[in-house]
Amino acid sequence: MKKISFLFTLFVFPAVLFSQQKDRASPLSDSLLLKQQVQGAPITYVTVEAFQSNRQWKTVPASVAVLTADEFNRYANTTYVPLFNLVPGVRVEERSPASYRLSIRGSLLRSPFGVRNVKVYWNGIPLTDGGGNTYLNLVDLNEISGAEIIKGPAASTYGAGTGGAVLLQSKQDFSQATQNSFTAGISGGSYGLFQQQLGWNHTTKNFTSSLQQLHQQSDGYREQSATRKDILKWQSAVQLNRQQLQFLFFYTDLFYQTPGAINLAQFQSNPRLARQAAGTIPGSVQQNASIRNKTIFGGVHHDAGLSDHFMLKSFVTANHTSFTNPFITNYETRKENNIGAGTDLVYHIKNSNTDFQWMNGIEWLRNHSRIDDYGNRNGVADTVQFRDDVYASQWFAFSQAQWGVGERWVFTAGVSFNNQSFRYKRLTDAAPAFVSKEINGVFTPRLAVLYRITKDVSLYALAAKGFSPPALAEVRPSDGNYYGNLGAEYGWNYEAGIKGELLNGRIQFDVAAYFFSLQNAIVRRTNSTGAEYFVNAGGTRQNGVEALLKYRLVKNKTNFVSGLQLWSSYSFQPYRFKEYQQAGVNYSGNELTGVPRNIWLSGIDIELKKVFYVNASINATSSLPLTDANDAYADAYQLVQCKLGYRRKTIEVFAGMDNVLNQRYSLGNDINALGKRYYNAAQGRNVFGGLVVRF
Repeated sequence: MKKISFLFTLFVFPAVLFSQQKDRASPLSDSLLLKQQVQGAPITYVTVEAFQSNRQWKTVPASVAVLTADEFNRYANTTYVPLFNLVPGVRVEERSPASYRLSIRGSLLRSPFGVRNVKVYWNGIPLTDGGGNTYLNLVDLNEISGAEIIKGPAASTYGAGTGGAVLLQSKQDFSQATQNSFTAGISGGSYGLFQQQLGWNHTTKNFTSSLQQLHQQSDGYREQSATRKDILKWQSAVQLNRQQLQFLFFYTDLFYQTPGAINLAQFQSNPRLARQAAGTIPGSVQQNASIRNKTIFGGVHHDAGLSDHFMLKSFVTANHTSFTNPFITNYETRKENNIGAGTDLVYHIKNSNTDFQWMNGIEWLRNHSRIDDYGNRNGVADTVQFRDDVYASQWFAFSQAQWGVGERWVFTAGVSFNNQSFRYKRLTDAAPAFVSKEINGVFTPRLAVLYRITKDVSLYALAAKGFSPPALAEVRPSDGNYYGNLGAEYGWNYEAGIKGELLNGRIQFDVAAYFFSLQNAIVRRTNSTGAEYFVNAGGTRQNGVEALLKYRLVKNKTNFVSGLQLWSSYSFQPYRFKEYQQAGVNYSGNELTGVPRNIWLSGIDIELKKVFYVNASINATSSLPLTDANDAYADAYQLVQCKLGYRRKTIEVFAGMDNVLNQRYSLGNDINALGKRYYNAAQGRNVFGGLVVRF
């Protein structure tokens, strides 16, 4: 409590005092004005919300990728994988269909499943829980209208983490006159893929409400890889004078089977196999290996313009998850309850030569999990192995100043203080008692500067410290033990880049070089049964280069070819272990496990007479090491995808093909796996198609 009081005094109280000064004439804060945009109003440039900047993308001193409706429309609307993989430095994998792994600049090393070490927000409300985990697969792609991906440590405003942050957005427009619209869609494809969705949207000048229902299912490419997902989501926004309330509620019932990894011989002979029995350890089909996640989530975000210069941004959130996981060696059930709250006070003043913003805030997240493990007898829960009661909480306070000087310079300086704690008790022990673990609070600064060479081209440089404590799934992993001695990883990231536009916006480019040194890295290990646990093992050197280029050759609605764009992205990731020893073996200098050295994507977007469109792309990913010893590698692959469609205001018809070359590749590898079972085969050549009606 003393720490919280101290941090309130350090970060928030000065801003409150500052707010007592007499206001000067100034427009309302840009962040609130942006959310008051009326439906149909023209957008002349892309603004970025990352680090609460609310600036043009090309003038933000950070490595931020923006995914807009154009990118969302390139692929099938059933998976995040190809969409997020467009971004250099970002890699999304699926060990099982509907089970995402998200890596930003190599952060996947400690995430055999799920999303860790990356903070995820949806319309300003955190999806990440107090235990450091994010169920990204609960949010369907059709519910999202845009996303920003922040690459590298972002602790100054988003708390602990070395990977970065993802800001999901679902548009909430207002209209001058009352309007109602409806959307209905149906699509399907290979391997029993079927998706159906319905939506209703109501808008007025000061109120908007949206209700969406979605069902998706698939038989899967491999044995034991069927999925089924049902979602009901409601979101709304109300704006009154200088205030805006946003509501977000959803219920997701997600089921997916987990086929498990296979070895190289099995992968080469029959990639559709599920994990096979080995000795006394049964296979995935026999144990009905699968996951069932039922989550109800609610959150409210409030923006209040206190004056011409001050704004208060706050959120509260709560959710409950019922999680069931028949696994190869056990049958686990979890009941998770999460709550969270946060508030930011923003001071903003702008005149002819200065644009100054100062933010102070605090965020708190808490998780309570009841975890029960049973024996698994052919997919049925057997005798109790143990029952655990775990509390996890994290909070951080931050202060950040952003100062634009004239037309050329932008300076940013921020710092956050981060804290995480666990309380653990094994209820099946003879005399259960809570054991407490607290990750010592750490200050994480971030400094950045941007210089505009021209109106449309900017240079930037930054230095940021990253701090990432272990997640609940690492402190209490699937082997059932509690690892109270697991420590946080940390390191400094130094980065420089150039980005902007040329030829009146027809060419857009973004090039960045970064130098990240990680200490006390958290890495995955498996025991004799294949269950996982985690250890701190030395460090890594994650230096790399990222580049993105888009060239819009044609954009003229009167031409037959009304739109033509070429684009390409490249990631160079020669990551290495350093000072890394395990069981007496020195792996220093080896390539970082699970990270390809080179990833190149390129594509073309064509639009004919404003109604027909064609999108085609290729993803060339180099080989990657599957073990810390670098004695096994997954082969390189070239993934070709295409989509064509007809789109009017009220109807859209589309069809496409994934993996056109029918490549055999593993999209989600099990690194350092027992029995050399590394491979989770992705789908072969497959097709999809659908229809969307809007009225």
